[in-house]
Amino acid sequence: MKPLRLGVVGTGYFSQYHYEAWSRMEDVEYAGLAYGSNADRARAVAEAHGVPQIFTDVEDMLDKGDVDLLDVISPPETHLAIIDAAVRRGVPVITQKPVATSLAEAVSLADRVRAADGFVVVHDNWRFKPWFREARRLITGGALGEVHNVQFRLRPGDGQGDSAYADRQAYFRDMPRFLIHETGIHLIDSFRYLLGEVSAVSARLRRLNPGIAGEDAGHVLVEFLSGAAGLIDGNRLIDFPAERPRLTMGELLVEGTAGQLRLTGDGRLHLHSHGGEQREHSYRWTDRNYGGDCVYALQRHVVDHLRHDGPVENPISDYLRNLEVEEAVYESDRTGCRIELDADRSPAVSPTSTGARA
Repeated sequence: MKPLRLGVVGTGYFSQYHYEAWSRMEDVEYAGLAYGSNADRARAVAEAHGVPQIFTDVEDMLDKGDVDLLDVISPPETHLAIIDAAVRRGVPVITQKPVATSLAEAVSLADRVRAADGFVVVHDNWRFKPWFREARRLITGGALGEVHNVQFRLRPGDGQGDSAYADRQAYFRDMPRFLIHETGIHLIDSFRYLLGEVSAVSARLRRLNPGIAGEDAGHVLVEFLSGAAGLIDGNRLIDFPAERPRLTMGELLVEGTAGQLRLTGDGRLHLHSHGGEQREHSYRWTDRNYGGDCVYALQRHVVDHLRHDGPVENPISDYLRNLEVEEAVYESDRTGCRIELDADRSPAVSPTSTGARA
């Protein structure tokens, strides 16, 4: 087969992981790179990664670059126009999250993609982290018995001080919704990947660093249709005992009738059998790129789908559920109520809620 010709939009901080991962795929070649305002950076990125052409306009690249797949790594507010341009031309898309600036925008986009029989996958790479993949394998294989609880303590420790986030992703500082919209959405998706659909949420969010616009800490209680419960315990100011807190970003605990599974900050998994002792669970993973090479794993997954027409994870039609859960989290924090997600997939205030929080 001829290599897939890849168009890329974006040269920001996280794009380095995308470019490095693409560079390892022999069946993918660059068609071009489109950029917004920083021509010098675009030229430097193109030269470093062997991108043959740079464009100031995405539509120009799509029309002239013979693009088979578009990777969108630009700021969230640019996503809709870029994705629409690709979908109109029948070009498959991988887009970084947040896929849009609101749930309504995302729903409208998904409708347009469906009407055009388009292909858009959201680049939510956390579910492709090797420890989450292995945790799911153990859960579905019955190693933990019936799973009742899952929790993740998010503790990257990168949010303190007046210059928090400025050195990597400065736009974090101005996001009116931050902890859940930018980071917690990964855990919403990963929880659904591990334990299935969410039926209700209860949330209490806080802003601890006054130098940023959005919330940076909070607790989210998650109820699953299976009857299991989850907890997202997030605090971006505090770290945890790990040589590199940003490797795993925190600690995972999954508890079932047959045992517990625990993830530590070094990427190791530990199994405790009910009534027995804890032991390290050996599994294969690569400490490369970002988060155990999850960016490569996701991008390889999409390429394999396009080449061989196998199943694909996180098409925009499925990813909307994550955004609905996110919206329910913010509604719960705003009202102080437990929010149910109805069978028709729309958030609703639970009739058993206790009323608004002061």
